[in-house]
Amino acid sequence: MGVDRFVQAVPPPADPYAGDPLLRSWLERVLGPAGHAAAKDRLAALAADVVGPLRAAHADAENNPPRLVRYDAWGARVDRIETSDGWQRQRAAAARHAVVALPYLPDARATWGAAARVVQHALLHLYGPESATFSCPVAMADGAAALLSRPEVDPAVRDAWLPRLVATDPDVAVTSGQWMTESQGGSDLSRSSTVATAAAGGWRLTGEKWFCSAADSAVAVALARPDGAGPGSRVLAPFLVPRYDGAGATAPGIRVHRLKDKLGTRALPTAEIGLRGVAALPLGDPADPGGLARAMTLVVVTRLHNAAAAAGGMRRGLAYALAFAAARTVAGGPLAASPLHRATLGTLAVDAAGAFALAAHAFALLGRVEVGADPFAAAELRIVAPLAKLATGKLAVSSASEYVEAFGGAGYVEDTGVPRLLRDAQVLPIWEGTTNVLALDALRAVVRDDAAGPLLARLDAAQVVARGLSPAMADQLAAATAALRADLGEVAADPTAAAVAGARGLALRMAYALTAALLVEHATTGDEQAEVTARLWARRWLRHDDIAVDAHHHLDVLA
Repeated sequence: MGVDRFVQAVPPPADPYAGDPLLRSWLERVLGPAGHAAAKDRLAALAADVVGPLRAAHADAENNPPRLVRYDAWGARVDRIETSDGWQRQRAAAARHAVVALPYLPDARATWGAAARVVQHALLHLYGPESATFSCPVAMADGAAALLSRPEVDPAVRDAWLPRLVATDPDVAVTSGQWMTESQGGSDLSRSSTVATAAAGGWRLTGEKWFCSAADSAVAVALARPDGAGPGSRVLAPFLVPRYDGAGATAPGIRVHRLKDKLGTRALPTAEIGLRGVAALPLGDPADPGGLARAMTLVVVTRLHNAAAAAGGMRRGLAYALAFAAARTVAGGPLAASPLHRATLGTLAVDAAGAFALAAHAFALLGRVEVGADPFAAAELRIVAPLAKLATGKLAVSSASEYVEAFGGAGYVEDTGVPRLLRDAQVLPIWEGTTNVLALDALRAVVRDDAAGPLLARLDAAQVVARGLSPAMADQLAAATAALRADLGEVAADPTAAAVAGARGLALRMAYALTAALLVEHATTGDEQAEVTARLWARRWLRHDDIAVDAHHHLDVLA
């Protein structure tokens, strides 16, 4: 007589928009009731796609990674990257839902003004976690669009490509790659050896790019050293490289050496690419020594997208872990009833909320810079962009490890899809600058740009607000602010080797304190979840207390 085989039922997680009260309350506060109401249909439509056809597209893209075809049947070099149907469905959905386009659309700016970036961040929060990392070409298309929007760019180049980067028709929309990294330099751009040469027919690039993400995109932004320019990184200039010719074949001079075999983000085609006199369009005057500063327009945007991907992935991982805990029986009862497991999930919920607040605030600042040229927002964004990227990246990896563990043995089996959470999270502290690179950037912001001022001002204001919510939380924030003020003053006065060595710890402390301030600001709405999250975040990351007991008691509110 046979024995029935137990099969664990795993219910799908909650709708990512309707089931995320923090996202909805944040939008209600930042956009106002009318602004949130204007965004609801758009967000609900994307969420419905995410839980249905896009989740299936995600699985298809993950199960059918890209393939490089170097030669056609007759031996001609074609360097064609073939991607799955699921990848193409993700591409079409990103255009259709205006995930890139929204902050550039006139009707969106008329509706939300600078806060169009806030709505875009909400779209990314829903779209990114199960997009098979199509969130990467989305990020780089947005960065390229921001770069093309600069006044220094030739209007003919802008008019040819910007409308396609921000199109909402999938048959028109394109994405961009980013070709900056070279094997000898990595993040040290001063060692870049790709050369840009002016010829009769326009500019030509020659060199080797080692890590080219979204290598199947229609265009790429590449850094090159104009012929005759001196050493260093500041003289590098950004160029737009059309990836294909008029017939849709790989453009002459582009050689795709190989696709990267990566730890994660396997559905995303990332390549080593050689450039052999490839036609390129300058984005600004290559002779202008401010070329690298122009390129940083793109980098700031992609760093913010990196933070959004980290926060969105943390929230989706939590949703999956909660759904599993509700269905799994342990010791005669649901796993979700275990005080210890509830404490673990509650702590993860606090971290996910903090990451969300940090990423969302960065997008809000970006919008204020782009719409209205707000100098105060620009000053604050100078420090917030690196802090948001580095802190959320580290949180995403530690959280993903916990999510895998929350599924027990099933979390270690590829068929479940759970291991991907950890493999994909690991790239987030690396792309767009490692933690150390970003910490040094934050240090430069403090020393060169006096960026500590806006940060400390926000922390000071949050202390006053926190006093009415929780005197203990206000004291924790005041102590953290006082310590940061002293340390930042010392660094600004004497940026010696000791300051450099301690840059990572200092940057993380700034990020944790800023996040506490942002959560306190949100808690003024009277939202119970926001108030509990703010208190527990301050205890966890400002005082380094064990919050397990409170996380257990408050899990239903936190999650």
